[in-house]
Amino acid sequence: MISLSIANGIAEVVLDAPHKLNSLDEQALKDLGTAYDGAAAAASRGEVRALLLRGEGRAFCAGRDIAGVTPESDDAQAYLGGLVQPLLKKMSAFPAPTFAAAQGACLGVGLGLLLATDVVYVAENAKFGSPFANLGATLDSGGHWYFTERLGMHRTLDLIYTAELMSGSDAVAQGMFSRAMPAGELLESTRGIVARVATGATGAFTASKELVAHIRDQRLGLWAAMEEENAEQARLCKSEDYAEGFRAFQEKRIPEFKG
Repeated sequence: MISLSIANGIAEVVLDAPHKLNSLDEQALKDLGTAYDGAAAAASRGEVRALLLRGEGRAFCAGRDIAGVTPESDDAQAYLGGLVQPLLKKMSAFPAPTFAAAQGACLGVGLGLLLATDVVYVAENAKFGSPFANLGATLDSGGHWYFTERLGMHRTLDLIYTAELMSGSDAVAQGMFSRAMPAGELLESTRGIVARVATGATGAFTASKELVAHIRDQRLGLWAAMEEENAEQARLCKSEDYAEGFRAFQEKRIPEFKG
């Protein structure tokens, strides 16, 4: 149910099981990790400069595939800690800008996939929240941290207790994701943006990606973050892309970055 294609500097990873809303079982998680490994290897060869993650059909990903799960023997720790969390870390560390286009249900591990992606564009009718109250389970895949960080304690617990879902438009308005678009325009618009980014200065983008992660995970203050910025700028100024960017500006032309 996972496919990877690479063309024009872009890796496109697709969740392709629309009949089950792209819900993920153990094998699908392993296959998704393999797809990211393949894309990362291509990135190391300079063949990939951006990645797009999307889901086929009317949902991005409805979460874990629990159709064959027996509650009495279910090992949630093995699934979440042994499979989901390592995958999300791998996705987050991808060595180029990553994007996701998300429509319909984006729940559980599906939400986690989005949290591990650099930039997320959502359909206006996408659905986010914590439906687990109806299962006797709780929000997972980093949802507690992300909701609390973006929405605050009260709104987070409101969503968890009531199992009500937010629309894509509401999620963007409340600062959860980058942009909301009409469902019919989402994929084409996202592909256009990804194509443009794939021609950019990948090294500089990756430096910003790592700096933003440090600010988030290490809670850097202004001056500590500025020191990291200074160090990254000093490193980048020795790169071919840096020299090309300045030459292009001075010559009043579009830069041709090598990534």
